[in-house]
Amino acid sequence: MNILQNEMYQTDIKCVLGMDIPWEKLDNKTFLITGATGMIASVIIDILMKRNTEYGQHIRIYAVSRSRQKAEGRFCTYWDNPNFTWLPHDINNPLPELGQMDYILHAASNTHPRAYSMDPIGTITANVQGTYHLLEYASSHQCGRFFFFSSVEIYGENRNDVDKFDEKYLGYIDCNTARAGYPESKRLGEALCNAFSAQKGQDFVIGRFSRVYGPTMAAEDSKAVAQFIRKAAAGEDIVLKSEGNQLYSYTYVVDAASAALYLLLKGEPGSAVNIADPQSDITLRELASLLAREAGTRVVFELPDDIERAGYSTATKAVLDGIKLAQLGWKALTPIAQGLDRTVRILSQIKEREE
Repeated sequence: MNILQNEMYQTDIKCVLGMDIPWEKLDNKTFLITGATGMIASVIIDILMKRNTEYGQHIRIYAVSRSRQKAEGRFCTYWDNPNFTWLPHDINNPLPELGQMDYILHAASNTHPRAYSMDPIGTITANVQGTYHLLEYASSHQCGRFFFFSSVEIYGENRNDVDKFDEKYLGYIDCNTARAGYPESKRLGEALCNAFSAQKGQDFVIGRFSRVYGPTMAAEDSKAVAQFIRKAAAGEDIVLKSEGNQLYSYTYVVDAASAALYLLLKGEPGSAVNIADPQSDITLRELASLLAREAGTRVVFELPDDIERAGYSTATKAVLDGIKLAQLGWKALTPIAQGLDRTVRILSQIKEREE
């Protein structure tokens, strides 16, 4: 069963269509979206394609990723739609000539601990070399706006001097580790956006996403919340690989996608904005307990293996201040308990249909 056939997921997508987003700015516009099959980017594509079918907006999408099999499975509903084109491409190489793009959304990146530790080079190059090639294309083709998908990780560790990270905060990162490749390359990706703005006049916005979860997460996603959700969907005990005292901001993936559209269409040029649901700040232990109750199982403790440990964040408190995003008019629709429930139910339904 493809997620696009799931009624709960379709309900989530339709809820976004009614949000106070300046949809008229998208009429007959062309998007290039990298990391198209990823957790957030794929939801944005679903929203835009739904705008086409429900409102006749004729939004054109170039969806960039590397695996045809994965893309065809995820986007089978759109595969022959004239407004959708899948483009096989490694963003570490320059883009082929595709004509003018109104919006470029750069969401391609390694985004979970095993990927950071097993492919640290690829983690860095996607965020730096890939960003450079995309900005070069944008600036040479009169792209209206470039959106860089950044991360809470750019803030580093909380110096215990604030409760929440606003967009001016800068914490500690030990750059002499392989794990630092992710936050440091995201920082450099942001710097590249500013460099292309200053030198070539390229408009951009940056979304600094909290920890995002939801039914579009990849099967190989090794983040703690993803592992917890898979266990809950399978009716198994939730495995906690620490004391669980880490306090983080989380955002349901459909909320993250709607926030990205708010920022894309309403954000100030050159702004970096936190994307987080203030109703979803929670410790890892509390999150595990919520999912265990949902699944009717329990929380058990287990030491991480060496690969996992090498990719883990050392931050113990990473809570985002979402005031700037709220000022754009955005509000999350799905707080953490409801989002976890919906995620587990959607994944369970998909699994049942496949068996």
